[in-house]
Amino acid sequence: MRKPIVGVMGGSRVPPDVEERAERLGQAIAARGWLLLNGGRNCGVMAASARGARNAGGMTIGILPDQNTNNATPDLDIAIVTGIGDARNLVNVLSSTVVVAMLGGTGTASEVALALKHGKRVILFGFPESPVFAPYRETGQLSAATDVDEVIAQATAAIEAIRIEEA
Repeated sequence: MRKPIVGVMGGSRVPPDVEERAERLGQAIAARGWLLLNGGRNCGVMAASARGARNAGGMTIGILPDQNTNNATPDLDIAIVTGIGDARNLVNVLSSTVVVAMLGGTGTASEVALALKHGKRVILFGFPESPVFAPYRETGQLSAATDVDEVIAQATAAIEAIRIEEA
């Protein structure tokens, strides 16, 4: 199996405590040798998670909505310029082994919906649950975590299950 890619999705404008959790999550992802993927912009969850992973020696990938890297966080190792705006949300989730959804708005909600629709494992980490997602919770495709350790434990289990399926 290739190195797991953990997609960290979340808002561009979030409270400082959410940014702190995103940074810690990025550090934990890097500590496991996983790749961190996000929307690549220099704000909110995207900047914080990339900063955490990069500072911990991890590899970061940003899928940018723009036609250039002007708004990219400097903590990206790989900046993928798409020029496709919000359509890049599909690229974000399809490129991820596991998707973690932090506090965000409609963009993050679209990433959760697209990930579930395409069979990706989704961990809600501060993103509010919606009744529309209840069937995915029942099948185990969707779960929630309250801290970074719980996110990592759930992501580890999901990645191991994928490894077994691919073997």
